[in-house]
Amino acid sequence: MEIPLLDFIYKIRYDVSNKTIQFTGAVMKEKKAVFTIALIVINIAVFAVETIAGGSENTQVALKFGAAYAPLVFSGDYYRLFTAMFLHFGAFHLLMNMISLGVLGPAVEKLFGKIRFLLIYLIGGIVGNVLSMYLDVWLDRNALSAGASGAIFALFGAYLVMALSKKFTGLSVPRVLIAIVISLVPGFEMHSINMTAHLGGLIGGFIVSLILLPTVGKKRRLK
Repeated sequence: MEIPLLDFIYKIRYDVSNKTIQFTGAVMKEKKAVFTIALIVINIAVFAVETIAGGSENTQVALKFGAAYAPLVFSGDYYRLFTAMFLHFGAFHLLMNMISLGVLGPAVEKLFGKIRFLLIYLIGGIVGNVLSMYLDVWLDRNALSAGASGAIFALFGAYLVMALSKKFTGLSVPRVLIAIVISLVPGFEMHSINMTAHLGGLIGGFIVSLILLPTVGKKRRLK
């Protein structure tokens, strides 16, 4: 009997998610993911302040708090490439990103180390926002952009480096690639999702992880 394509995709999504959660659980038993937790708390706190200030989906509030907007960025508001990572449009947007950060973050933080994890997350997120702003100018689109998605996809880039590297064991390259593809799929279906930031974050995270890899100590394995 043939399995419908949608059912097949959900089966893969469940399998990959289950393995990833097991992987993350093993990491968190060994050492608390302090920086991952701190980032989640900061994002939630910023969202609360946005809501009190007039609503996280209010354009003026988003601009006031530092959402990325190409005309302003290229006029000198470069800080928006950083601050936009901590802003979200609505509770669902925040929830999905924080769940993803909670699942992906601990392994990168444990295996790369806290400072390297933070560098991967922040630099990858900035790279995603930079590429997004340049594409907006090229397409004359000038859309408002915010969210931690680019930084979270940077962690996917780190996962890929971990899976490819001989310094880490316990991760499968095919599973990581499947997880990346599945996570990118909604972006092709929903125009409100900033695919450029996702892809830019993925590329940025991969490159930063490769650069930092030689500074990681002895071979590490998750049991």
